[in-house]
Amino acid sequence: MNSFSVLCLVVLCLLIPAKTWCADPPAPTTFTLQEAVEYALAHYPSVRAALARYNAAKAGVGLARTNYLPLVNGVWQGDRGTRNSVLGVLLPQAPTILTGTQGTVLPSSDQAYWVSGIGALVSWEPFTFGYRGAQVRAAQATQNRTEAQVALTRLGVASAVANASLAVLAAEQTVRASQADVNRRVVFDRSIHTLVDAHIRAGADASRADAELAVARTRLIQAERSQHIAGAALAELLGLAGGSVEIREGPFLRTPAPNAWVSPSLTNNPASIVGQRAIQESEANLNVLNHAFYPHLALEGLVSGRGSNELAKGAPASGLTGFNPTARNWEAGLNVQMDLTSFFSIRQRRKVAAFDRQRQEAQYAVTMQTLTGQEQEAVISVRDARRIAQNTPIELAAAQQSEAQALARFQAGVGHIVDVAEAQSLLVQAQIDDSLARLSIWRALAQLAAAQGDLAPFLGLAEHTPSH
Repeated sequence: MNSFSVLCLVVLCLLIPAKTWCADPPAPTTFTLQEAVEYALAHYPSVRAALARYNAAKAGVGLARTNYLPLVNGVWQGDRGTRNSVLGVLLPQAPTILTGTQGTVLPSSDQAYWVSGIGALVSWEPFTFGYRGAQVRAAQATQNRTEAQVALTRLGVASAVANASLAVLAAEQTVRASQADVNRRVVFDRSIHTLVDAHIRAGADASRADAELAVARTRLIQAERSQHIAGAALAELLGLAGGSVEIREGPFLRTPAPNAWVSPSLTNNPASIVGQRAIQESEANLNVLNHAFYPHLALEGLVSGRGSNELAKGAPASGLTGFNPTARNWEAGLNVQMDLTSFFSIRQRRKVAAFDRQRQEAQYAVTMQTLTGQEQEAVISVRDARRIAQNTPIELAAAQQSEAQALARFQAGVGHIVDVAEAQSLLVQAQIDDSLARLSIWRALAQLAAAQGDLAPFLGLAEHTPSH
Protein backbone atom coordinates (compact mmCIF):
# COMPACT_ATOMS: atom_id res chain seq x y z
CA MET A 1 0.00 0.00 0.00
CA ASN A 2 1.51 3.34 -1.07
CA SER A 3 1.56 6.51 1.00
CA PHE A 4 -1.33 8.07 -0.93
CA SER A 5 -3.61 5.13 -0.05
CA VAL A 6 -2.62 5.37 3.58
CA LEU A 7 -3.42 9.09 3.58
CA CYS A 8 -6.84 8.47 2.02
CA LEU A 9 -7.60 5.79 4.63
CA VAL A 10 -6.69 8.14 7.48
CA VAL A 11 -8.86 10.93 6.07
CA LEU A 12 -11.76 8.49 5.63
CA CYS A 13 -11.48 7.32 9.23
CA LEU A 14 -11.51 10.90 10.47
CA LEU A 15 -14.63 11.70 8.45
CA ILE A 16 -16.62 8.71 9.74
CA PRO A 17 -18.79 9.74 12.73
CA ALA A 18 -17.67 8.33 16.04
CA LYS A 19 -21.06 6.78 16.75
CA THR A 20 -20.55 4.31 13.91
CA TRP A 21 -17.51 2.89 15.70
CA CYS A 22 -19.08 2.30 19.12
CA ALA A 23 -22.60 1.19 19.85
CA ASP A 24 -24.86 3.54 21.71
CA PRO A 25 -25.59 2.50 25.29
CA PRO A 26 -28.94 0.73 25.64
CA ALA A 27 -31.87 2.92 26.50
CA PRO A 28 -32.91 2.65 30.15
CA THR A 29 -35.97 0.61 31.00
CA THR A 30 -38.56 2.79 32.70
CA PHE A 31 -41.08 1.45 35.20
CA THR A 32 -43.58 2.79 37.62
CA LEU A 33 -43.08 1.37 41.09
CA GLN A 34 -46.11 -0.88 40.64
CA GLU A 35 -44.80 -2.14 37.29
CA ALA A 36 -41.38 -2.82 38.82
CA VAL A 37 -42.96 -4.94 41.56
CA GLU A 38 -45.04 -6.92 39.07
CA TYR A 39 -42.04 -7.46 36.79
CA ALA A 40 -39.88 -8.72 39.67
CA LEU A 41 -42.58 -11.13 40.86
CA ALA A 42 -42.75 -12.59 37.36
CA HIS A 43 -39.01 -12.82 36.69
CA TYR A 44 -37.00 -12.93 39.93
CA PRO A 45 -35.33 -16.36 40.35
CA SER A 46 -36.23 -16.84 44.03
CA VAL A 47 -39.94 -16.59 43.22
CA ARG A 48 -39.60 -19.24 40.50
CA ALA A 49 -37.63 -21.44 42.91
CA ALA A 50 -40.35 -21.13 45.57
CA LEU A 51 -43.02 -22.03 43.02
CA ALA A 52 -40.99 -25.06 41.95
CA ARG A 53 -40.74 -26.22 45.59
CA TYR A 54 -44.51 -25.80 45.96
CA ASN A 55 -45.22 -27.79 42.78
CA ALA A 56 -42.87 -30.53 44.00
CA ALA A 57 -44.70 -30.68 47.35
CA LYS A 58 -48.03 -30.77 45.52
CA ALA A 59 -46.78 -33.72 43.46
CA GLY A 60 -45.72 -35.33 46.75
CA VAL A 61 -49.37 -35.47 47.82
CA GLY A 62 -50.18 -37.43 44.67
CA LEU A 63 -47.24 -39.70 45.36
CA ALA A 64 -48.52 -40.43 48.88
CA ARG A 65 -51.96 -41.30 47.48
CA THR A 66 -50.42 -43.95 45.21
CA ASN A 67 -49.87 -46.04 48.35
CA TYR A 68 -53.57 -46.92 48.15
CA LEU A 69 -53.02 -48.70 44.82
CA PRO A 70 -52.25 -52.42 44.67
CA LEU A 71 -48.76 -53.63 43.79
CA VAL A 72 -48.37 -55.74 40.65
CA ASN A 73 -45.04 -57.49 40.07
CA GLY A 74 -44.22 -59.63 37.04
CA VAL A 75 -41.26 -61.83 36.23
CA TRP A 76 -40.06 -64.03 33.40
CA GLN A 77 -36.96 -66.17 33.53
CA GLY A 78 -35.27 -68.53 31.12
CA ASP A 79 -32.13 -70.50 31.89
CA ARG A 80 -30.22 -73.64 31.04
CA GLY A 81 -28.57 -75.86 33.59
CA THR A 82 -28.20 -79.31 35.10
CA ARG A 83 -30.89 -81.02 37.18
CA ASN A 84 -29.81 -82.01 40.65
CA SER A 85 -32.40 -81.75 43.45
CA VAL A 86 -31.55 -82.10 47.13
CA LEU A 87 -34.37 -82.31 49.63
CA GLY A 88 -33.95 -80.09 52.70
CA VAL A 89 -34.19 -76.52 53.99
CA LEU A 90 -31.80 -73.60 53.92
CA LEU A 91 -31.67 -70.47 56.02
CA PRO A 92 -32.55 -67.21 54.25
CA GLN A 93 -29.54 -65.55 52.67
CA ALA A 94 -28.78 -61.94 51.79
CA PRO A 95 -27.75 -61.80 49.06
CA THR A 96 -29.17 -65.04 47.76
CA ILE A 97 -26.38 -67.50 46.95
CA LEU A 98 -28.04 -70.94 47.04
CA THR A 99 -31.41 -71.24 45.27
CA GLY A 100 -34.24 -73.19 46.82
CA THR A 101 -34.97 -76.65 45.30
CA GLN A 102 -37.66 -79.25 45.63
CA GLY A 103 -37.88 -82.94 44.86
CA THR A 104 -36.06 -86.15 45.65
CA VAL A 105 -32.33 -86.62 45.85
CA LEU A 106 -30.90 -87.54 42.48
CA PRO A 107 -27.35 -88.31 41.55
CA SER A 108 -25.33 -85.72 39.79
CA SER A 109 -26.05 -85.40 36.11
CA ASP A 110 -24.15 -83.78 33.30
CA GLN A 111 -27.31 -83.37 31.25
CA ALA A 112 -28.45 -79.78 30.77
CA TYR A 113 -32.04 -78.66 30.28
CA TRP A 114 -33.89 -75.55 29.20
CA VAL A 115 -36.06 -74.22 32.02
CA SER A 116 -38.44 -71.24 32.03
CA GLY A 117 -40.73 -69.55 34.48
CA ILE A 118 -43.28 -66.74 34.29
CA GLY A 119 -45.55 -65.25 36.93
CA ALA A 120 -47.39 -62.22 38.25
CA LEU A 121 -48.08 -61.32 41.88
CA VAL A 122 -50.79 -58.85 42.89
CA SER A 123 -50.58 -57.52 46.45
CA TRP A 124 -52.94 -54.99 48.06
CA GLU A 125 -53.31 -53.78 51.62
CA PRO A 126 -57.05 -53.19 52.23
CA PHE A 127 -56.35 -51.17 55.38
CA THR A 128 -53.24 -49.95 57.19
CA PHE A 129 -54.69 -48.74 60.52
CA GLY A 130 -54.51 -45.11 59.39
CA TYR A 131 -50.86 -45.20 58.26
CA ARG A 132 -51.51 -44.31 54.61
CA GLY A 133 -53.94 -41.57 55.57
CA ALA A 134 -51.36 -40.11 57.93
CA GLN A 135 -48.80 -40.10 55.10
CA VAL A 136 -51.20 -38.23 52.81
CA ARG A 137 -51.96 -35.67 55.52
CA ALA A 138 -48.22 -35.18 56.12
CA ALA A 139 -47.69 -34.56 52.40
CA GLN A 140 -50.58 -32.09 52.38
CA ALA A 141 -49.06 -30.28 55.37
CA THR A 142 -45.79 -29.95 53.45
CA GLN A 143 -47.72 -28.62 50.46
CA ASN A 144 -49.49 -26.06 52.64
CA ARG A 145 -46.20 -24.88 54.15
CA THR A 146 -44.51 -24.48 50.79
CA GLU A 147 -47.56 -22.60 49.51
CA ALA A 148 -47.21 -20.15 52.39
CA GLN A 149 -43.47 -19.98 51.68
CA VAL A 150 -44.28 -18.83 48.12
CA ALA A 151 -46.37 -15.99 49.52
CA LEU A 152 -43.57 -15.04 51.92
CA THR A 153 -41.00 -15.05 49.10
CA ARG A 154 -43.26 -12.88 46.95
CA LEU A 155 -43.70 -10.46 49.84
CA GLY A 156 -39.94 -10.24 50.36
CA VAL A 157 -39.25 -9.61 46.69
CA ALA A 158 -42.04 -7.03 46.37
CA SER A 159 -40.89 -5.23 49.50
CA ALA A 160 -37.27 -5.20 48.34
CA VAL A 161 -38.24 -3.82 44.92
CA ALA A 162 -40.46 -1.13 46.46
CA ASN A 163 -37.68 -0.02 48.81
CA ALA A 164 -35.09 -0.09 46.02
CA SER A 165 -37.37 1.93 43.73
CA LEU A 166 -37.90 4.59 46.39
CA ALA A 167 -34.15 4.61 47.04
CA VAL A 168 -33.58 5.35 43.35
CA LEU A 169 -36.04 8.26 43.52
CA ALA A 170 -34.36 9.56 46.69
CA ALA A 171 -30.96 9.42 45.00
CA GLU A 172 -32.35 11.32 42.01
CA GLN A 173 -33.68 14.07 44.28
CA THR A 174 -30.31 14.36 46.00
CA VAL A 175 -28.59 14.67 42.61
CA ARG A 176 -31.01 17.42 41.56
CA ALA A 177 -30.44 19.40 44.74
CA SER A 178 -26.66 18.95 44.43
CA GLN A 179 -26.74 20.04 40.78
CA ALA A 180 -28.75 23.14 41.68
CA ASP A 181 -26.20 23.92 44.39
CA VAL A 182 -23.35 23.60 41.87
CA ASN A 183 -25.18 25.89 39.44
CA ARG A 184 -25.66 28.57 42.10
CA ARG A 185 -22.04 28.36 43.17
CA VAL A 186 -20.82 28.62 39.57
CA VAL A 187 -22.72 31.88 39.13
CA PHE A 188 -21.44 33.18 42.46
CA ASP A 189 -17.88 32.08 41.67
CA ARG A 190 -17.92 33.99 38.39
CA SER A 191 -19.23 37.13 40.07
CA ILE A 192 -16.51 36.91 42.72
CA HIS A 193 -13.78 36.59 40.10
CA THR A 194 -15.21 39.60 38.29
CA LEU A 195 -15.05 41.64 41.49
CA VAL A 196 -11.53 40.41 42.24
CA ASP A 197 -10.36 41.25 38.71
CA ALA A 198 -11.81 44.74 39.20
CA HIS A 199 -9.89 44.98 42.50
CA ILE A 200 -13.17 45.42 44.38
CA ARG A 201 -12.73 42.19 46.40
CA ALA A 202 -9.68 40.51 47.81
CA GLY A 203 -8.20 37.50 46.10
CA ALA A 204 -8.95 35.39 49.17
CA ASP A 205 -12.65 35.66 48.37
CA ALA A 206 -12.05 34.13 44.94
CA SER A 207 -10.07 31.28 46.50
CA ARG A 208 -12.86 30.63 49.01
CA ALA A 209 -15.47 30.64 46.22
CA ASP A 210 -13.36 28.21 44.17
CA ALA A 211 -13.03 25.90 47.17
CA GLU A 212 -16.78 25.97 47.88
CA LEU A 213 -17.51 25.23 44.21
CA ALA A 214 -15.08 22.28 44.24
CA VAL A 215 -16.71 20.89 47.39
CA ALA A 216 -20.15 21.23 45.79
CA ARG A 217 -18.98 19.39 42.69
CA THR A 218 -17.55 16.62 44.88
CA ARG A 219 -20.91 16.29 46.63
CA LEU A 220 -22.60 16.10 43.21
CA ILE A 221 -20.26 13.31 42.10
CA GLN A 222 -20.95 11.40 45.34
CA ALA A 223 -24.69 11.85 44.83
CA GLU A 224 -24.44 10.58 41.26
CA ARG A 225 -22.45 7.59 42.47
CA SER A 226 -25.17 6.78 45.01
CA GLN A 227 -27.76 7.13 42.25
CA HIS A 228 -25.90 4.71 40.00
CA ILE A 229 -25.46 2.19 42.82
CA ALA A 230 -29.16 2.39 43.71
CA GLY A 231 -30.09 1.87 40.06
CA ALA A 232 -27.78 -1.13 39.77
CA ALA A 233 -29.27 -2.70 42.91
CA LEU A 234 -32.78 -2.23 41.53
CA ALA A 235 -31.79 -3.70 38.15
CA GLU A 236 -30.42 -6.77 39.94
CA LEU A 237 -33.69 -7.26 41.84
CA LEU A 238 -35.60 -7.01 38.57
CA GLY A 239 -33.39 -9.60 36.91
CA LEU A 240 -31.94 -6.91 34.61
CA ALA A 241 -28.45 -6.79 36.10
CA GLY A 242 -26.09 -4.85 33.86
CA GLY A 243 -28.91 -2.75 32.39
CA SER A 244 -30.19 0.70 33.21
CA VAL A 245 -33.47 1.14 35.07
CA GLU A 246 -35.46 4.30 35.77
CA ILE A 247 -38.47 4.78 38.06
CA ARG A 248 -41.17 7.33 37.34
CA GLU A 249 -41.76 9.77 40.18
CA GLY A 250 -45.49 9.18 40.24
CA PRO A 251 -47.11 10.36 43.49
CA PHE A 252 -44.05 9.79 45.66
CA LEU A 253 -43.06 13.46 45.82
CA ARG A 254 -46.43 14.30 47.36
CA THR A 255 -47.58 13.72 50.93
CA PRO A 256 -49.84 10.66 51.12
CA ALA A 257 -53.18 10.78 52.86
CA PRO A 258 -53.13 10.08 56.62
CA ASN A 259 -54.60 6.87 58.04
CA ALA A 260 -53.92 5.15 54.74
CA TRP A 261 -55.31 1.71 55.64
CA VAL A 262 -56.57 -0.38 58.51
CA SER A 263 -53.87 -2.52 60.11
CA PRO A 264 -54.57 -6.26 59.62
CA SER A 265 -53.81 -8.95 62.17
CA LEU A 266 -50.19 -10.08 62.20
CA THR A 267 -51.36 -13.70 62.23
CA ASN A 268 -52.22 -13.19 58.54
CA ASN A 269 -48.64 -12.23 57.72
CA PRO A 270 -47.06 -14.83 55.37
CA ALA A 271 -44.17 -15.26 57.83
CA SER A 272 -46.69 -16.08 60.56
CA ILE A 273 -48.58 -18.46 58.27
CA VAL A 274 -45.35 -20.24 57.38
CA GLY A 275 -44.66 -20.71 61.10
CA GLN A 276 -48.17 -22.02 61.75
CA ARG A 277 -47.99 -24.49 58.88
CA ALA A 278 -44.51 -25.62 59.89
CA ILE A 279 -46.00 -26.61 63.27
CA GLN A 280 -48.82 -28.44 61.48
CA GLU A 281 -46.29 -30.22 59.29
CA SER A 282 -44.28 -31.41 62.31
CA GLU A 283 -47.50 -32.63 63.95
CA ALA A 284 -48.43 -34.52 60.78
CA ASN A 285 -45.00 -36.18 60.68
CA LEU A 286 -45.43 -37.21 64.31
CA ASN A 287 -48.86 -38.62 63.48
CA VAL A 288 -47.31 -40.80 60.77
CA LEU A 289 -45.00 -42.35 63.35
CA ASN A 290 -47.97 -42.88 65.68
CA HIS A 291 -49.48 -45.17 63.00
CA ALA A 292 -46.24 -46.89 62.03
CA PHE A 293 -46.14 -49.77 64.56
CA TYR A 294 -48.98 -51.87 63.16
CA PRO A 295 -48.98 -55.14 61.19
CA HIS A 296 -49.18 -55.02 57.40
CA LEU A 297 -52.07 -57.08 56.04
CA ALA A 298 -51.85 -57.81 52.33
CA LEU A 299 -54.23 -59.71 50.08
CA GLU A 300 -52.06 -61.52 47.54
CA GLY A 301 -52.79 -63.40 44.33
CA LEU A 302 -50.24 -65.26 42.24
CA VAL A 303 -50.42 -66.82 38.79
CA SER A 304 -47.34 -68.60 37.43
CA GLY A 305 -46.17 -71.10 34.89
CA ARG A 306 -43.14 -73.33 34.66
CA GLY A 307 -41.63 -75.05 31.66
CA SER A 308 -38.86 -77.65 31.15
CA ASN A 309 -37.64 -79.73 28.20
CA GLU A 310 -36.85 -82.70 30.46
CA LEU A 311 -38.48 -85.91 29.21
CA ALA A 312 -40.00 -88.51 31.53
CA LYS A 313 -36.84 -90.58 31.61
CA GLY A 314 -34.66 -87.62 32.44
CA ALA A 315 -33.27 -86.99 28.97
CA PRO A 316 -33.65 -83.52 27.50
CA ALA A 317 -36.04 -82.99 24.63
CA SER A 318 -34.86 -81.41 21.42
CA GLY A 319 -35.41 -77.76 20.58
CA LEU A 320 -36.52 -75.03 22.92
CA THR A 321 -39.59 -76.72 24.33
CA GLY A 322 -38.49 -75.74 27.84
CA PHE A 323 -39.51 -72.15 27.14
CA ASN A 324 -43.17 -73.17 27.00
CA PRO A 325 -44.70 -72.85 30.52
CA THR A 326 -46.84 -75.97 30.44
CA ALA A 327 -47.19 -76.32 34.23
CA ARG A 328 -49.54 -73.55 35.37
CA ASN A 329 -50.35 -72.58 38.95
CA TRP A 330 -52.33 -70.00 40.88
CA GLU A 331 -52.36 -69.06 44.51
CA ALA A 332 -54.23 -66.58 46.74
CA GLY A 333 -54.10 -65.72 50.41
CA LEU A 334 -53.60 -63.22 53.20
CA ASN A 335 -50.09 -62.19 54.16
CA VAL A 336 -49.55 -60.61 57.60
CA GLN A 337 -46.15 -59.10 58.36
CA MET A 338 -44.90 -57.09 61.32
CA ASP A 339 -41.43 -55.97 62.27
CA LEU A 340 -41.50 -56.39 66.03
CA THR A 341 -38.09 -54.84 66.59
CA SER A 342 -39.10 -51.59 64.84
CA PHE A 343 -40.86 -50.55 68.05
CA PHE A 344 -37.60 -49.26 69.51
CA SER A 345 -36.54 -47.22 66.45
CA ILE A 346 -40.05 -45.80 66.03
CA ARG A 347 -40.10 -44.71 69.67
CA GLN A 348 -36.85 -42.79 69.19
CA ARG A 349 -38.08 -41.26 65.94
CA ARG A 350 -41.22 -40.09 67.72
CA LYS A 351 -39.04 -38.33 70.28
CA VAL A 352 -37.14 -36.59 67.49
CA ALA A 353 -40.44 -35.53 65.87
CA ALA A 354 -41.80 -34.26 69.19
CA PHE A 355 -38.72 -32.12 69.78
CA ASP A 356 -38.98 -30.81 66.22
CA ARG A 357 -42.55 -29.71 66.93
CA GLN A 358 -41.37 -27.89 70.07
CA ARG A 359 -38.67 -26.19 68.01
CA GLN A 360 -41.23 -25.04 65.44
CA GLU A 361 -43.49 -23.68 68.19
CA ALA A 362 -40.59 -21.72 69.70
CA GLN A 363 -39.59 -20.43 66.26
CA TYR A 364 -43.15 -19.29 65.67
CA ALA A 365 -43.09 -17.34 68.92
CA VAL A 366 -39.86 -15.65 67.82
CA THR A 367 -41.43 -14.80 64.45
CA MET A 368 -44.43 -13.15 66.09
CA GLN A 369 -42.16 -11.11 68.36
CA THR A 370 -40.15 -9.96 65.34
CA LEU A 371 -43.24 -9.04 63.35
CA THR A 372 -44.69 -7.10 66.27
CA GLY A 373 -41.46 -5.18 66.70
CA GLN A 374 -41.19 -4.43 62.98
CA GLU A 375 -44.75 -3.15 62.88
CA GLN A 376 -44.19 -0.86 65.86
CA GLU A 377 -40.97 0.49 64.35
CA ALA A 378 -42.77 1.17 61.05
CA VAL A 379 -45.64 2.97 62.80
CA ILE A 380 -43.12 5.20 64.59
CA SER A 381 -41.27 5.82 61.32
CA VAL A 382 -44.48 6.87 59.54
CA ARG A 383 -45.44 9.21 62.36
CA ASP A 384 -42.06 10.88 62.57
CA ALA A 385 -41.68 11.10 58.78
CA ARG A 386 -44.96 13.03 58.61
CA ARG A 387 -43.75 15.39 61.33
CA ILE A 388 -40.50 16.01 59.43
CA ALA A 389 -42.42 16.63 56.19
CA GLN A 390 -44.42 19.33 57.97
CA ASN A 391 -41.22 21.04 59.12
CA THR A 392 -39.03 20.90 56.00
CA PRO A 393 -40.99 23.56 54.05
CA ILE A 394 -40.28 25.99 56.91
CA GLU A 395 -36.63 24.96 56.83
CA LEU A 396 -36.44 25.47 53.06
CA ALA A 397 -38.14 28.88 53.07
CA ALA A 398 -35.87 30.15 55.85
CA ALA A 399 -32.75 28.82 54.05
CA GLN A 400 -33.78 30.50 50.81
CA GLN A 401 -34.33 33.79 52.60
CA SER A 402 -31.04 33.45 54.44
CA GLU A 403 -29.14 32.83 51.20
CA ALA A 404 -30.79 35.79 49.49
CA GLN A 405 -29.97 38.09 52.41
CA ALA A 406 -26.35 36.87 52.56
CA LEU A 407 -25.92 37.51 48.84
CA ALA A 408 -27.47 40.97 49.14
CA ARG A 409 -25.21 41.89 52.05
CA PHE A 410 -22.16 40.60 50.21
CA GLN A 411 -22.99 42.49 47.03
CA ALA A 412 -23.59 45.63 49.10
CA GLY A 413 -20.11 45.25 50.56
CA VAL A 414 -21.24 44.80 54.15
CA GLY A 415 -21.24 40.99 54.21
CA HIS A 416 -18.52 38.37 54.20
CA ILE A 417 -18.08 35.50 51.78
CA VAL A 418 -18.14 33.05 54.67
CA ASP A 419 -21.75 34.08 55.36
CA VAL A 420 -22.67 33.39 51.73
CA ALA A 421 -20.94 29.98 51.79
CA GLU A 422 -22.72 28.96 54.97
CA ALA A 423 -26.06 30.17 53.62
CA GLN A 424 -25.61 28.19 50.40
CA SER A 425 -24.63 25.05 52.32
CA LEU A 426 -27.69 25.48 54.51
CA LEU A 427 -29.86 25.93 51.43
CA VAL A 428 -28.70 22.77 49.66
CA GLN A 429 -29.24 20.73 52.82
CA ALA A 430 -32.72 22.23 53.21
CA GLN A 431 -33.53 21.36 49.59
CA ILE A 432 -32.38 17.79 50.08
CA ASP A 433 -34.31 17.47 53.35
CA ASP A 434 -37.47 18.87 51.78
CA SER A 435 -37.27 16.71 48.65
CA LEU A 436 -36.67 13.55 50.69
CA ALA A 437 -39.23 14.28 53.41
CA ARG A 438 -42.25 13.07 51.44
CA LEU A 439 -40.32 10.14 50.02
CA SER A 440 -39.47 9.17 53.59
CA ILE A 441 -43.19 8.91 54.37
CA TRP A 442 -43.69 6.55 51.45
CA ARG A 443 -40.68 4.47 52.45
CA ALA A 444 -42.01 4.18 56.00
CA LEU A 445 -45.43 3.18 54.63
CA ALA A 446 -43.77 0.49 52.49
CA GLN A 447 -41.96 -0.74 55.60
CA LEU A 448 -45.27 -0.83 57.49
CA ALA A 449 -47.04 -2.75 54.72
CA ALA A 450 -44.20 -5.30 54.58
CA ALA A 451 -44.28 -5.77 58.36
CA GLN A 452 -48.03 -6.35 58.17
CA GLY A 453 -47.53 -8.90 55.41
CA ASP A 454 -49.37 -7.30 52.50
CA LEU A 455 -47.98 -4.72 50.09
CA ALA A 456 -51.31 -4.31 48.26
CA PRO A 457 -52.58 -1.42 50.47
CA PHE A 458 -49.35 0.51 49.85
CA LEU A 459 -49.53 -0.06 46.08
CA GLY A 460 -53.22 0.86 46.09
CA LEU A 461 -52.48 4.11 47.94
CA ALA A 462 -49.79 4.97 45.40
CA GLU A 463 -52.21 4.24 42.54
CA HIS A 464 -54.96 6.50 43.91
CA THR A 465 -52.71 9.39 44.98
CA PRO A 466 -52.49 12.08 42.24
CA SER A 467 -49.04 12.64 40.81
CA HIS A 468 -49.34 16.41 40.48
